[in-house]
Amino acid sequence: MRSFIGWIGGKSQLKKHIIPLIPDSCSRYIEVCGGAGWVLFGKDKVTGQMEVFNDIDGDLINLYRQIKYHCAELQKEIDWLQSRELFAEYREEMKEDNALSDLQRAARYLYLIRCSFGSNRGSFSTRTARPVNIVHDLPAFKERLKDVIIENRDFENLISTYDRADAVFYVDPPYVGAEQYYNKKYCNFGLEDHERLCKCLSEIKGKFILSYNDCELVRKLYHGCNIRGVGRINSLPSKVEYCAEYKEVIITNY
Repeated sequence: MRSFIGWIGGKSQLKKHIIPLIPDSCSRYIEVCGGAGWVLFGKDKVTGQMEVFNDIDGDLINLYRQIKYHCAELQKEIDWLQSRELFAEYREEMKEDNALSDLQRAARYLYLIRCSFGSNRGSFSTRTARPVNIVHDLPAFKERLKDVIIENRDFENLISTYDRADAVFYVDPPYVGAEQYYNKKYCNFGLEDHERLCKCLSEIKGKFILSYNDCELVRKLYHGCNIRGVGRINSLPSKVEYCAEYKEVIITNY
């Protein structure tokens, strides 16, 4: 199953490397920085396995919750969002915390993701996939999310809550040096956060799978773990090296 949205640093290309690393025996699977959910939607649903989906972006999590709990109403709200001229207006509306209902915010947020360059929600794309095109697909995502616990927490709080010996955490944090591409309203991920994440993961009872860009800092922080190098086409917008090979690592503690 493919995700219904694009996302900065989305794992559409890397999921084929990540999903086989998830142990069949784990009783709980937790996505700590969920984003577009490419891994969650791409993996098989295992009977009896707890699934948790988390992201610090409150607007993103609101969208997932509206799909899960109010799918039909969201479909109706999306169905009339068809004017490209509304892009700038919706961006301004999203800046006001109380200007919209949760349902309206979810519809507009989806519009901004689908109609922006590189899914950055900031600049209008001339090659846009209109939100109305996915209206009929949303019930399938509602069904997939039916038993998924959806959270909106800082990673440290989330990990401590769900950590067990039979838990597997998949973590896809903002990449080192690419933090500026993420939503500053919710995510100001700096060096201290990269170090805090490393310390947190070093102390868990369960297992973790971690995706990062391949750089000196990451290799230094996780030097005692299993590090697998992988490459993909770079999809970060507004980069000189756009479409060049982008080197990443997948790190595990097992």
